[in-house]
Amino acid sequence: MNPTAKCAGIAQRILVLCVGNILMLDDGLGPRLAQELRRNYEFDANTCVLDRATMGMALLSDLKAFDVVLLVDAVDNTGLEPGTVVSFSPAEVAPYAAFHGAHDTRFADVLAAAQLLGYPIDGHCLGVQIANGHPEQCAIGLTPAVEAALPALQQAVLSFLIARGAVVARRGD
Repeated sequence: MNPTAKCAGIAQRILVLCVGNILMLDDGLGPRLAQELRRNYEFDANTCVLDRATMGMALLSDLKAFDVVLLVDAVDNTGLEPGTVVSFSPAEVAPYAAFHGAHDTRFADVLAAAQLLGYPIDGHCLGVQIANGHPEQCAIGLTPAVEAALPALQQAVLSFLIARGAVVARRGD
């Protein structure tokens, strides 16, 4: 299937992949958004919202079933105010000068591996500039600026899905 367009009337299979560590304040943005989306919305059979904690090559088994993947994660070093929602391509995340371990895996690396395995994926990213993603002690929750950005981030995800043909319904409507 062509990952960038509907093909022969078959809807794209879309994954909203939410990543982050809930024990590290704002880094828990992705899992928190997944929780909010699943609590508030119903999605068609071609759309899935997953909380997969941290980035890594283990995500490949999830990705092979989808044509489009929207990664949602906390972002830092954008130069923007905390709480700012940003949209970017996987290639825009700068590579590390030296590999330091599994946490150094970028979404672009995962997409490249998926391509090599024979399942090309149209990848996109949404995030929120964090205020604190590295607390001195483990802490669950989001800082006020990032918490306040959740509705705008949720709307950005929904707009992304609807623009690609996903059927989304608010629970209780």
